[in-house]
Amino acid sequence: MHHASIRTADIFRAIAFYEHLGFVVCERFTAGITLGCWMEGLNGRIELLQVPQPRPAADAFGDEHYTGYYHLSFDLTAAAVSLPDWLGELRSRLADLEPAQPLTVLLEPTQQIIGDRVYEVAFIADLDGLPLEFIRVLGDAFGKR
Repeated sequence: MHHASIRTADIFRAIAFYEHLGFVVCERFTAGITLGCWMEGLNGRIELLQVPQPRPAADAFGDEHYTGYYHLSFDLTAAAVSLPDWLGELRSRLADLEPAQPLTVLLEPTQQIIGDRVYEVAFIADLDGLPLEFIRVLGDAFGKR
């Protein structure tokens, strides 16, 4: 995949948020009348596009009848020792922004068995309300490492 595209109400605020997740701007551009950029980090690339007259995003996380794109997922296995600690550090960094940005946690870190792996999983919302998943591989569900 080349990139995932995210429409945002305020590109500068979104850039600051995603920088705190570990992304860096690698390209800035305009698309018609709107500002855009590509950011790279967490082994992927996202595109941010500022929407001139934004409306609130659908509640993809809370509406169990919502259909369509659901969330982006980032693997923090190599980047973090624990999701609770990582979220605490992120919360602190966002609180230090001017103005402070609250961290919306949609799902506190929890363990899930998916296939033959045990994962630590958490969901947060970006500043436009879009759900983002963060996962860490904890090991083999059957005791193998």
